[in-house]
Amino acid sequence: MTPSLPFAAIDLLSLAVSVGKIIFLCFLVILPLVSISVYFERRLSAVIQDRVGPNRVGVPLTLFGFKKDWQPFGIGGLAQAAADGLKFILKEDFVPAHVRKFYYWMAPCLVVVPALLTCAVLPFGSELDLRFLNPVITSVFGGNGFTEPVKLVIADLSVGPLFTFAIASIGVYGIVLAGWSSNSKYPFLGGVRSSAQMISYEISLGLSIIPVFMIYGELNLAKMSAFQDANGWLLLPFWGDSVPWNNGWDFSRWILLIPIIISFCIFTVSMFAETNRLPFDLAECETELVAGYHTEYSSMKFALFFMGEYAAMIIGSGMAVTLFLGGWSIPFAPLLGLDYAPGNTPWWLGLLHIATFFAKVFAFILFFIVIRWTLPRFRFDQLMALGWKVFFELALANVFLTALLIWWLK
Repeated sequence: MTPSLPFAAIDLLSLAVSVGKIIFLCFLVILPLVSISVYFERRLSAVIQDRVGPNRVGVPLTLFGFKKDWQPFGIGGLAQAAADGLKFILKEDFVPAHVRKFYYWMAPCLVVVPALLTCAVLPFGSELDLRFLNPVITSVFGGNGFTEPVKLVIADLSVGPLFTFAIASIGVYGIVLAGWSSNSKYPFLGGVRSSAQMISYEISLGLSIIPVFMIYGELNLAKMSAFQDANGWLLLPFWGDSVPWNNGWDFSRWILLIPIIISFCIFTVSMFAETNRLPFDLAECETELVAGYHTEYSSMKFALFFMGEYAAMIIGSGMAVTLFLGGWSIPFAPLLGLDYAPGNTPWWLGLLHIATFFAKVFAFILFFIVIRWTLPRFRFDQLMALGWKVFFELALANVFLTALLIWWLK
């Protein structure tokens, strides 16, 4: 049976919206944010170490006869990330003769693809009302166009965090394959270290957010963000029913801050270990293993490892923001008259929610960067002891503490 034109138009419109959200989030936000994060990491590390960071690279107008190069916004080095990307593209893609070539080529893909897939369930905004485009859509495609605002999440799953952890755990296979397929001692040791580290901290990472699920009673990330918009962020419940100027004090929110803070600390530290960031970069520490599991890689294959690490850091920041810091919700939105009304949100407020979400994510990324250049690296035995002897037991005890508090409060 051939579908009617309106039905076909609606299917085509839904497909176009989904593709648009994928292109926006993956290619217009996350990948450029990788370059921006690298630039800010270089600038902040230079400030912390009291040295000059990237301050030269701009648009090379001198090659075309001009007297000086153009520095965008008067800031030197802004084009450094673009220059690095161009360098990776133009470098020789050298493959050593002793590697296991099939797995050697597959490993970088297994690192970067899961990191990008996990962004599918992150709600990067509330909703965007595009119904003002309906006259154009109707005249071109037929049908009625948008009947309701577009949800700003690629896949609105009811088990979003579980999907994220399931996909993100695949990344360890890429690292293990990179170390094993290189047929070299240092990459192999880096791969073994990384697999042990990521498997160890995945347990505490998963256990750390069980109290969050118990408090929300929900696994849908979009609904979690909407709840925090109305009732205050999980970590900062400073509006909604938990404050005295609205219906009196809700003491339960404040008592539950104890397990929430414990969960946030365990989640954040475990995220550092999962993304192999300092002080947990034992899998690629230069002073011991040259470059760890990607010692034998060059050109774009090395860039994919680099991109996967930063993409995982961005997604981890987005998950922390969504679970604990309100997601896309604007601070004190009800007090500012910026309440989220499902199905009736102005388009400008939808854009403001998007900007708020990515501002929080970028602030969390800056926190990642500052920690990297502030703390020394752990020994590997200290790293494993922290995961198995401290975080695992603490996260498990926190689950029981949350259950007892919820039972007592009810």
